[in-house]
This record gives sequence, C-alpha cells and structure tokens, in this order.
Amino acid sequence: MEFRNLVNSGLRISEIAYGNWLTHGSQVERETAMACVRKALDVGIATFDTADAYAETRAESVLGEALAGERREGLEIFTTSGLPNSSKRDIGWRESCEFPLSPTNLSTTCSGASSRAR
Repeated sequence: MEFRNLVNSGLRISEIAYGNWLTHGSQVERETAMACVRKALDVGIATFDTADAYAETRAESVLGEALAGERREGLEIFTTSGLPNSSKRDIGWRESCEFPLSPTNLSTTCSGASSRAR
C-alpha cells in the first residue's frame, strides 16, 4: 500500500481509504463487516472513514469493534460532520446542515466518534 502526506498536516494516510457508510451496521452483517475491516488491514489500508450519520452511529460502533485489539499507531480514523443523524432529523434539512458546523456540535461529533470507534 502506498501512503501520501495529507497536505501540511503531518499525517500520512493510505492511498486507499476504507469507508463504512452503508455497509456497517445496516446493509452488511456484523461478522462480514468485521471481516472486511480485517482484510483491509491485511492489505495495508490504514485510513478509515466513518460518521455518526452512517447507520445512525452503528457504523462507528462496528468499526470500533473490528479495530479492537489492532494496533492504533499509524491508523487514521476520519469522521464526517454535517449530515443529520437520527437525533437531528426532527429539524429541517437547512437547520440540520447548519447545526453540525457549530464548534459545540463538532466537539460532540468527534467525542462521540472517538468513544464508539475505540
């Protein structure tokens, strides 16, 4: 697997990132999702993309389970903020897109992702 610098951040990420938007926690069985993550690690993928809006936080939890016991040094887990998750669906789309960009919500999103992806 080739790696690249992420602009001037100091991070080195795998050229291929593993995303779990529709797969983990909704469309693919837990065991299959976990096997996919293990295979991604086997081939050198070290960059993972998830979000609280993916399968209403279940995608983050399944990713965390799949990475349990794996080395964490050298793994990059990205989370997305800006999509409305289930707790934000009772407000309109415009408001739900503006709300996640507040400093408080960004902090909450990252904190939640961190606890689920452990």
